[in-house]
Amino acid sequence: MSDERVRPQTATGDAQPAGESSDEGVSAHRDAIAATPESSILQVRDLDAGYGDLQILEDVDLDVGDGEYVTIVGPNGAGKSTVMKSVFGLTTYMSGAIRFKGEEIQQEPPERIIHKGINYVPQNDNIFPNLSVEENLEMGAYILDEVPQDRLREVYERFPILEERKDQRAGSMSGGQRQMVAMGRALMLDPDLLLLDEPSAGLAPDLVTDMFDRIDRINDDGTAVLMVEQNAKEALRRCDRGYVLAQGQNSYADTGDRLLADDDVRQQFLGG
Repeated sequence: MSDERVRPQTATGDAQPAGESSDEGVSAHRDAIAATPESSILQVRDLDAGYGDLQILEDVDLDVGDGEYVTIVGPNGAGKSTVMKSVFGLTTYMSGAIRFKGEEIQQEPPERIIHKGINYVPQNDNIFPNLSVEENLEMGAYILDEVPQDRLREVYERFPILEERKDQRAGSMSGGQRQMVAMGRALMLDPDLLLLDEPSAGLAPDLVTDMFDRIDRINDDGTAVLMVEQNAKEALRRCDRGYVLAQGQNSYADTGDRLLADDDVRQQFLGG
């Protein structure tokens, strides 16, 4: 995917109208996302969550529209990955609501959330290193009675290097190739929403653009994407909408382009 990728600026109808001032600060940005987009498949409302007795998130709101590409950025320790894990049922739920396709899922375990059409690629430990590439992909369909060969073929078409090395032990592959294995496994169930936690982490600089291009194509083919990403500028440039988290709370929310152009966001969170 080239750098000329163009994203719709009103994918869910909730972007700030052209010409509206951003000087009203955080509340204006939060109000811009307050209304539930009609096309939302994921709605997070007033979410408090954490780990055991430790609360990380406070009153977090977030939406992902059907087929939309949404990015969460913010400083280290802001709670970005905790939002992702909360959607997938991996944190301690405290209060609020998480709805997927209109159904509340905030207290569902991951094995049931997978059945509903969400899959998750964690940043670390996201492959079975002692299994072959193909065995890893087949594990992605473990909830089915048999491996869907059409989906396996589609994954190989999306990541040709995986077919070339399908018999190779996954743990012996490069970082970028292991990430392809992890994403390919998550795609084996053809999820409606794909959760990606820091997909470019640990990749060599020349592989980062390629990884983002592959995520673009996954989204272009109709899979909604919710991504946490350390490469904030590139992620916001490519996404439909973005959320900026700080200290476990919403700080800003708008289209990716507008967040990149916001002086306060740039100075506080993007390094100027």
